[in-house]
Amino acid sequence: MHIGVIGAGKLGATLAEWCVESGHDVAITSRHPERLDSLVERLGEHGMAMPVDETAKYADAVLFAPGWPAAREAIDMAGKALTGKVVIDATNPPAAAPGGVSGLETLMSWAPEAHWVKAFNTLPASVLTRRRGHDPLLAEFVCTDLVDARLTASKLIRDLGFAPVFAGRADTAKYVETGGPLQMTEVDVQDATEVLAGVLGDYV
Repeated sequence: MHIGVIGAGKLGATLAEWCVESGHDVAITSRHPERLDSLVERLGEHGMAMPVDETAKYADAVLFAPGWPAAREAIDMAGKALTGKVVIDATNPPAAAPGGVSGLETLMSWAPEAHWVKAFNTLPASVLTRRRGHDPLLAEFVCTDLVDARLTASKLIRDLGFAPVFAGRADTAKYVETGGPLQMTEVDVQDATEVLAGVLGDYV
């Protein structure tokens, strides 16, 4: 696949490198893509830096990993290029108020033409690096309303050395985001169903 990575912080850069290692072609971007030369050099011939809108146009799927304060700006910069694209939301907004909407739902309201799915946000890059590809596989929780987004995110999660676990629709994403019971929770895939059932039983 062609993967577009919006956000070149620690998580975005790490995921970009893993995507290249897994055989994908990667375009990465930030507010200042001209400053990404060293990262692009690490990505090698299968990586490049582009402006935000061109990154989105290039991509079959987008990994969306800016800091939350920059998320709206990144969406505005991408513009219509996100239309119809699977966008994997790896952001963490401030903790939602009880009964409030998830960060994923907020992004969906800002760019409703994109096919949004939540993943890669519960653990920092350091933990993902330690657990990547190791048996038992680390569970990566996936939240979305859309089948194509779920399938695309699940494929990429497997490619990068983790195990996708469907955690529910977009309104469930608040459980994996800041303040949620699954945030910063390191779960092996064989335990994920039990852990998820316990969380949903306590919170629904």
